Amino acid sequence: MSEPEAQSVLPNEAPLPPRVDLVTAAVFFAVGIAIVYASWRMPTFYEQLQQTYTAPGLVPALYGIVIVLLAIWLAARAIGSGALRRGDERMRAPREGYSNLRLALATALCLAFAVGMVGRLTFWLATAIFVFLFILLFEWRKDQPWRERAIRIASAALIGGGTGAAVVLVFTRLFLVRLP
Repeated sequence: MSEPEAQSVLPNEAPLPPRVDLVTAAVFFAVGIAIVYASWRMPTFYEQLQQTYTAPGLVPALYGIVIVLLAIWLAARAIGSGALRRGDERMRAPREGYSNLRLALATALCLAFAVGMVGRLTFWLATAIFVFLFILLFEWRKDQPWRERAIRIASAALIGGGTGAAVVLVFTRLFLVRLP
């Protein structure tokens, strides 16, 4: 008896083949190792008689270790699901709902935020605009009635404004970080 196919997060998407998870695990493993290595090379403050937990590389090293462990877990799941079996042609077939254009759009929005808005606009406004545009562009449907579009635009504006305010409050009041 075959194992039932895993359910996707979104109902309109089919699960990816296990080989994609294996490749993703390899990339994240490499990223995690690079983070741990870069953290290891950071100063330790030992020579300044500071506490061990104040070393600037400690938190990134912990993140890197977690990324490595999760990558190993993902690789083990992928191998268990048949990622190393030959003849899986689903890897090459174009899939509905997955788009390089959407990936490029997300990358462009992130770059516009990091390079174009941060430092030129107040941080809360840059964050609000970024979240607003991200929601609007990725939730826009061609066949949607104008009333629903107006509601979507208003909700994106509210979420963007709320996120901008929340991020600034959390970082300045809770973490005591000065934002650009």
